[in-house]
Amino acid sequence: MRSTWCNSTNRQAPCGPPTRWTLRALAGALAGALSACGGGLGGDAAVPEATAAASPTAAAADGRQRALAVTTLATQRDAVRLADQASFGATEALVTSIRTVGAEAWVASQLVATGSSYTSGQTALIHQPDGTDFCATRGSNCWRDHYSTEPLVWDFYRNAVTRTDQLRQRVAFALGQIVVVSGVEESGTYGFRNYHNMLLQNALGNYREVLRKVTLSPLMGDYLDHVNNDRLQPNENYARELLQLFAIGTCQLNADGTLVGGKCQPTYDNDVVRNYAYALTGWTYPAGGSATWGCWPQGANCRYYTGDMVARPAMQDNQARTLLGGLSLPAVRTPAVALNTVLDSLMSHPNMAPFVGRQLIQHLVKSNPSPAYVRRVATAFATGRHTGATRSFGTGVRGDLAATVAAVLLDTEARNAAPPLVAEKLREPALMMTGIVRALNGRSDGSALAWWWGEELRQHMFRSPSVFNYYPPTFPVAGTRLVGPAFGIYNANTAFARLNFLNQLLYWGGMGADTTVPAATGTSVTLTAFEADAGDAVRLVERLAALATGGRMTAATKARIVEAVNAWDPLQRPTEWRRERVRTAAYLVFASPAYQVLN
Repeated sequence: MRSTWCNSTNRQAPCGPPTRWTLRALAGALAGALSACGGGLGGDAAVPEATAAASPTAAAADGRQRALAVTTLATQRDAVRLADQASFGATEALVTSIRTVGAEAWVASQLVATGSSYTSGQTALIHQPDGTDFCATRGSNCWRDHYSTEPLVWDFYRNAVTRTDQLRQRVAFALGQIVVVSGVEESGTYGFRNYHNMLLQNALGNYREVLRKVTLSPLMGDYLDHVNNDRLQPNENYARELLQLFAIGTCQLNADGTLVGGKCQPTYDNDVVRNYAYALTGWTYPAGGSATWGCWPQGANCRYYTGDMVARPAMQDNQARTLLGGLSLPAVRTPAVALNTVLDSLMSHPNMAPFVGRQLIQHLVKSNPSPAYVRRVATAFATGRHTGATRSFGTGVRGDLAATVAAVLLDTEARNAAPPLVAEKLREPALMMTGIVRALNGRSDGSALAWWWGEELRQHMFRSPSVFNYYPPTFPVAGTRLVGPAFGIYNANTAFARLNFLNQLLYWGGMGADTTVPAATGTSVTLTAFEADAGDAVRLVERLAALATGGRMTAATKARIVEAVNAWDPLQRPTEWRRERVRTAAYLVFASPAYQVLN
């Protein structure tokens, strides 16, 4: 990756991204940022607080209207914070919208927004072969378009940057890191497209339906070895991960997510895992796959990823089995009855609500939620309801994700007008990249964010290294008692790669379009809108800092950035100083720990 370096002693003629406060400073600062990052609220000083916006006279006349006004307005700080939590990055238009309608109303509107889907990649032809070499006559991009997940990366970043159903996409992104299926071990573009469209469709529905569709996914059936499972000696992979990662976890939990008795007491043993593996036998691929080379075992359908797996009672275990929660399966049963009983046993388990709720908090808001926060979110999951200031969310059915997500985002720990200045969440690579592109009025076709930047930053979308995701939810932050999941893929190399990404966007014109990608546009940003403020360095830096950090950047840090911005002298650089001032300000603001680490 090419870099442009300045002579830091020549303050009259900078030649690229400033070096005095970049690579070395950020690499060191981010290492300890989760436990000691933050700053004053200087960037929000000019923004009226919500409580100050309501007229005292009106409040005296109509207390209810004053209460409504308080819930309607939002500060710059809180609006940016909500955008960071519930979208793929703040834009000036999005922040204005949240500030205008308020957090609760904005969340409510997002819960019913639809639109995004995955459409790229080819069809099911790979599983309908004619006995010839499939890619022999289909060009050099055959594997990419038919077998890989790269076309879905294009859709992911296009949708994340431009589509308005931001919350649905963010929750689907979170679910995809909980119920993981990976292109590292499986192939079939259309199968991954079906799987992730299912997550989009159910992201704000019910978690029971998510688990049902995940269990019946033929792609997941291949990934975790439970399609066409042997009824006499079933593979235990899916049963084990269903219990451990997708549903209840390995340790018994209180309703607030803490360990029962203060230590890990197993939620299940291997006998339980085996019983769940037996219970989930009896499923094969949906019809549609070619039998050119025959299907195995006898009576099973051939590999095919369109639709849910279908029942084959002859392939099902026929012994009575005991499940968790006192539920049991009789020897005579159908695969559908067995699946429903499995889901009943998991959804009713006391671990389910805090286990899923805590992970959603970690993905959307903060890495270290308090037990009280987890309990409130778990209550919304368990009851299927969340009551806000002016409206109620959810259907009242256990596992309601709309209620759970509303509880996550509208909780006092998420919406505190003055959150503690202790950093809580490293912005993971995908969110870092989309956040910068969105904030700087950019666009992306996603191509360069797959094999190049996705690999560089260790978060290549849809290619998790294993079913355990890109990083564990309990990854410890060295020298603290905190966890920082995304720090699991943070190291010296990825720290510098974050800066290189900014450098590429701002100083090298972004990433050009790959003409073999449909609707290719490349990845780039547009700084023109900010050049109007280039004549006032303080105003420019305040504007960018308010958008990027919501006012969390310290006055001292902003002063240093202003100093660097002012190094571009209009008299010495008459044709380029505005552009270079914006580049410098954007580079330093978005490279700062105040942006890279959230609180």
